[in-house]
Amino acid sequence: MPSPRARRLMLWTGLPLLAVLLLVLFWSWAWFIPLVERQASAALGRPVHVGGLDVNLGRVPEIVLTDLRIDNPEGYPAEPPFAAVPRLSLRVDAWAFLRHRQIIIPEIALERPAIRLVARAEGDNNYTFPFGQPEGDAPAEPGPEPRIGALRVREGQVHASLAQLGAEMRVDVETQDPPDAPSRLHAKASGTYAKQPITAELLGGAVLSLRDADNPWPVRLDLANGPTQVKLEGTVQDPLHFAGANLRLDLRGPDLALLSPLTGVVVPTTPPYRLSGKLDYAERQIRFTGMEGALGHSDLAGDVAVEPREPRPVVRATLRSRRVDLGDLAGFIGGTPEDKPKPRRASNRVLPDTPVNLPRLRAADVHLTYDAGQIRGRSMPLDDMHVKLDIVDGAIALHPLRFGVGKGNIDGDFDFAPVEGGGMKAKGEVKFRQVDLSRLMGATPLGEGQGGIGGAARIETQGRTLAEMLGRGDGGVTLAMAGGNLSALLVDISGVQIGNAILSALGLPARTRVQCFVADMGLRKGVLSTKTVLLDTEDSLISGMGDIDLGEERLDYTLRTEAKHFTVGSLPTDILLRGTFANPAVRPEMVELGARAGAAIGLGAIALPLAILPTIQFGIGEDNRCEGLARRGR
Repeated sequence: MPSPRARRLMLWTGLPLLAVLLLVLFWSWAWFIPLVERQASAALGRPVHVGGLDVNLGRVPEIVLTDLRIDNPEGYPAEPPFAAVPRLSLRVDAWAFLRHRQIIIPEIALERPAIRLVARAEGDNNYTFPFGQPEGDAPAEPGPEPRIGALRVREGQVHASLAQLGAEMRVDVETQDPPDAPSRLHAKASGTYAKQPITAELLGGAVLSLRDADNPWPVRLDLANGPTQVKLEGTVQDPLHFAGANLRLDLRGPDLALLSPLTGVVVPTTPPYRLSGKLDYAERQIRFTGMEGALGHSDLAGDVAVEPREPRPVVRATLRSRRVDLGDLAGFIGGTPEDKPKPRRASNRVLPDTPVNLPRLRAADVHLTYDAGQIRGRSMPLDDMHVKLDIVDGAIALHPLRFGVGKGNIDGDFDFAPVEGGGMKAKGEVKFRQVDLSRLMGATPLGEGQGGIGGAARIETQGRTLAEMLGRGDGGVTLAMAGGNLSALLVDISGVQIGNAILSALGLPARTRVQCFVADMGLRKGVLSTKTVLLDTEDSLISGMGDIDLGEERLDYTLRTEAKHFTVGSLPTDILLRGTFANPAVRPEMVELGARAGAAIGLGAIALPLAILPTIQFGIGEDNRCEGLARRGR
């Protein structure tokens, strides 16, 4: 019989030992499941369910979760859930946490994970998480990011239904361990994107190298979205932040506009293209640098940077072409490239009547500089081009839009601003300075000449289309030209058919040398009204009067020929230009012709307003041929 003291000692030592023994025999990590679910649900902002929990102790403990499920947010069907993972295991370096407070996860393994991504047309989705603070914890400064080693996925699957992107895709994901080669991540996608068939295959390195600067993460992507083909190959030092990228990107397809759904940046329609360059991420910008390739018949090179931000991404681009066909750039100014079908016109109008697409203009802020060393194309009188374009919140600034023509240039500045109710408010000015006439005339089948043309044009207007803007505009145009020949001038301005018709009606030879041409016309509510139009040739002085209605696209214009040397048939003759831009008519005024047979207007009665002389001298310099006409006008 033990003594009372011994019995007390046995009681005080036996009970704790019994408790430890019972705890070991009946311990279950499942007791912590409610705590894990509560903390995870609070952090993700939606219900999280855990079927089972187990921990294998050791220096690097292994935590195993089974039947893990993350629910959809409210308003979405319960099935299928956002994520379902039959088994998730992760190993945690306990000593690193105890000694350095650093979370190191050497390995994460996922068995048959299934993720369902849904984005509805209304703009909401099931994959945006309102990350919250775990219950009972006060906000704290964020600690160092966890260091993740190997990620192993077996039979993973992602199903995405994204209404706004026209996407319905399935992505199969798994890790592979090829013999005598490092582990790699393999993903394969199929379905539709932007309502076009899409297939993609990605091969990436093991996640073990994600943060190893000495072991960059290799990546190779082959993607086809409809006719668009994308190839990406290289390495990334820090894939989680897309830093230290050394990637080669190759793009090709029939139209750059098809890239808009892939990039999130609206691109105008273009002819077929092929582009390649280096892709990386720096200074919060996705950069495509050292780009080279072709756009239609034009070469294209330069750098493009996209900064994702709210409410609009910012695009900065510096582009250049050694040789460019302006037809390839038609989509950037609201036109249609030559290889694309032209839109059907609702009427027989000539001026472009396609409405300005303000939502597309507001899709991104753009800052673009473009230089073309040589402009080519059939009958193209322009030599080179320089453009600086800025689009901010839908407002467009072109400062400048410059073309070189021989020794001279055409220099324009334009501003367009959106207005309430739709449309754009526009203000622009164009200056023509010593534009090489031989280049202009050489662009026509009959043309030849020398000298230059100069002047200025300005407009202020508002409208939804270019036709509407011209039909409502206020402003004016003043032009002067020295040298050249009349046939080339008329053909260049009016087209072969009407130009030759005017020559025939005026009774002039096919080639008549021009001494000087001066035009000063005012624009009021879309109607060009003549102040002065004089054309001094070797044998005649031709004056113009009347209106050109840009809104109605109608001509109401009269040309009069005064012969410098009197002959029997050299009486003043009025030629009428009537009809529409699409169907003009040229004919003599028979009634006036008879009435004026004995009342010819002398050359001295035709006056050249002195107010336009500075503009003439600015555009063409001091030229004796126009100086003579100015002296006669005085």
